[in-house]
Amino acid sequence: MNQIKIGKFIAAKRKEQNLTQEKLAEKLGITDRAVSKWETGKSLPDASIMLELCALLGITVNDLLCGEVVSMENYNEQMEKSLIEMVKQKEQSDKRLLTMEIVIGLISTIFLFVMLAVGIIFMTLEKPIWAFIIPVGIGLVQFIVCIAFAIRIEQVAGYYECRECGHRYVPSYKSVNFAMHMGRTRYMKCPKCGKKSWQKKVIGDIKPEN
Repeated sequence: MNQIKIGKFIAAKRKEQNLTQEKLAEKLGITDRAVSKWETGKSLPDASIMLELCALLGITVNDLLCGEVVSMENYNEQMEKSLIEMVKQKEQSDKRLLTMEIVIGLISTIFLFVMLAVGIIFMTLEKPIWAFIIPVGIGLVQFIVCIAFAIRIEQVAGYYECRECGHRYVPSYKSVNFAMHMGRTRYMKCPKCGKKSWQKKVIGDIKPEN
C-alpha cells in the first residue's frame, strides 16, 4: 500500500471539494496535523473515520486505499488487492507489537530487580527503612504499569482462536487480564460458542464465519 500515493490522492480530492486541511479536520473531529500526516504519506486515516472521510471527499474506501479512482472494470480486483495489503500490514504491525511486549516485560523485570538490589544494599548499610521502601516501591510501581501495558498489547495484537469452534476474536482487556495463561495461550470463554478452552494467539486475518 503506497502511503505517498494515497496522501497525494487525499490532498487532490480535498482541494476538489474546496476544503482546507483545517476544515476537513474540523468535519472529522480531528486535528489538521493528522490530515497533514496523511497527505505527506506519514500515516493512513484510522479505520474508524475512513467511511466519513470518503463521504466528504466523494470517493469509495477502495479508491482511498488504492490512491486513485478505481474503474468498475477493475473494481473487484483492486478491492481484493487492497484487502490483502491491509491484512499484511496488520500482521506486520501485530508482530512489532508482540516484540515490543517482550521488550517491555524484560526491561521492567530487570528494573524491578535492580531496585530490589538497591533497597537490600541500603538495608545492609543500616540506612533508614525508607531507603529500602522507596526504591522497592518505585520498582513495583513501574513493573505494575508496564505489565498492564503489556497485557493491553497482548489483547489487541492479533486474535485468539477458540479450540472448540475455531472462532477468532479480540477479547476484552478484563478477559485477558484475569485469564490463566501459559505463554500466549489463555484459558477463556469463547463469545461465539460460549465454551471455555485454552485459546492460542493467532497472527493473521479473522476467518470468515460459516
